[in-house]
Amino acid sequence: PDADVSTWATPADMVKAAIYLADQDAVELFVNTCANELIQLEHWGCPWSRDPDGRISVRAFGGMSVKRTLFAADKTGFHMLHSLFQYSLRHASIRRFDEWFVSSLLIEDGKCVGVTSLDLHTGEVHSILAKSVLLCSGGCGRVFPFTTNGNIKTGDGMAMAYRAGAPLKDMEFVQYHPTGLPGTGILITEASRGEGGYLRNNEGDRFLENYIPGKMELGPRDILSRAIIKEMEAGRAYGEGHGGHVHLDLTHLGEKLIDEKLPFVRELVVKYVGIDPVVEPIPVRPVVHYMMGGVSTDLNGKTPIPGLFASGEVACVTINGSNRLGSNSLTECLVFGGFSGTAAAQHALEEGAGTSSAAETLAADEINRIQKNFLTKEGGTESISSLRTEMNLTMEEGCGVYRTKEGLEKTTQTLAELRERFQNVAIEDRSSVFNTELMSALELDFMLDVARCLAVSALAREESRGAQSRIDFPERDDENFLHHHLVYASEEGPRLEKQPVTITRWPPQERKY
Repeated sequence: PDADVSTWATPADMVKAAIYLADQDAVELFVNTCANELIQLEHWGCPWSRDPDGRISVRAFGGMSVKRTLFAADKTGFHMLHSLFQYSLRHASIRRFDEWFVSSLLIEDGKCVGVTSLDLHTGEVHSILAKSVLLCSGGCGRVFPFTTNGNIKTGDGMAMAYRAGAPLKDMEFVQYHPTGLPGTGILITEASRGEGGYLRNNEGDRFLENYIPGKMELGPRDILSRAIIKEMEAGRAYGEGHGGHVHLDLTHLGEKLIDEKLPFVRELVVKYVGIDPVVEPIPVRPVVHYMMGGVSTDLNGKTPIPGLFASGEVACVTINGSNRLGSNSLTECLVFGGFSGTAAAQHALEEGAGTSSAAETLAADEINRIQKNFLTKEGGTESISSLRTEMNLTMEEGCGVYRTKEGLEKTTQTLAELRERFQNVAIEDRSSVFNTELMSALELDFMLDVARCLAVSALAREESRGAQSRIDFPERDDENFLHHHLVYASEEGPRLEKQPVTITRWPPQERKY
């Protein structure tokens, strides 16, 4: 905790990549804590890759001045997930509610006292009382049509906190990963470039020398994504429209290295593209990957609502600012998952024994809402799929890699209209057991809220910074926009406020690579 991080490359890299919108106290805490968390994870069984001398292997990711990304081949997230889950099975006191869908937070006298949850096995809505509630529900990439995110990343936790009165922070910053497979959105890990892969246009050129010659393929994700879009617009890419792409070339790395360090990349490309990256380049294009924004929290994951905590992609501490460096998200889950879990447990202990007198009433209200708005409503004229498709398309058009005032205004207006039309959504499945159509409707309800917060925040930020690229405001503007956006729910829609950025050791300066 007392280490002098001012001499470390890692926090400076993070602050620079974030374009000085990261809270630097959070960055320093993150850097000083992460090593112990990674060691702890190894003790719990995570099989980190190792060098011949026994040291844990590290590789470079984009925007880093030193190699500092630990990995387990190219299945790091998979191994971390299994290590954590398997370790949790040792503790009989942990009770899981598998196949339960949380639909709302229980708020009593300004405090979070639990949740309501739909048991998909029976269709019943239950209230679950809690002295602390910790949101770990991930991001909201599914508000876009082309994303690496799984189908469950629908912004549920963000929307529930927003509706309960907690602000969402920095929602305008949506990270595009430069290397997704066209058509599927499947991620080709940044490790491919960390191990020496090249990006080439249809002329065979490593085109990044025209955009970021000092870093090339190891540049930050925001710059690389914009460079690929520029190559596509200039006609130096393959294919057209949504099928447009450049090539990620690994052929010079050799079969041995690919099988040792990038086996999952080879497996994915063979299965989903039908080519072998050992002998053919991989088609790639930018794809929505990560939300820098989320529920506003302090360093311990506390939200402004007592009893409510958040960590991971659903939260915004913020260490990522306007652009996240690769490998930070998994580590963030460990570091701030630990802090928020400890804080939530301490809060529960301090609350002591007690019950909620309003919980039954609040749960009854939620049951009535679901019945009235979905299961017993007659005469609905709008389909879930059509509303969701229209939301996806307007988000891509207005809130994509490049943005304009005109496009953002159109998107915010369209989202407001979709919110009104959602009141007439039709549910054909009225059954109780595993009603996935009902779940889809609840997810769309959440997505419409977070999508609108995102578009409104992007419209208000009249500058270009990191993942926010405004064609009409191409320059960064520290004088007017070196602040976080907080968006609150109101009867009129999203309401914006400003929050200062915490600056400790690294004053803002020009971003150069």
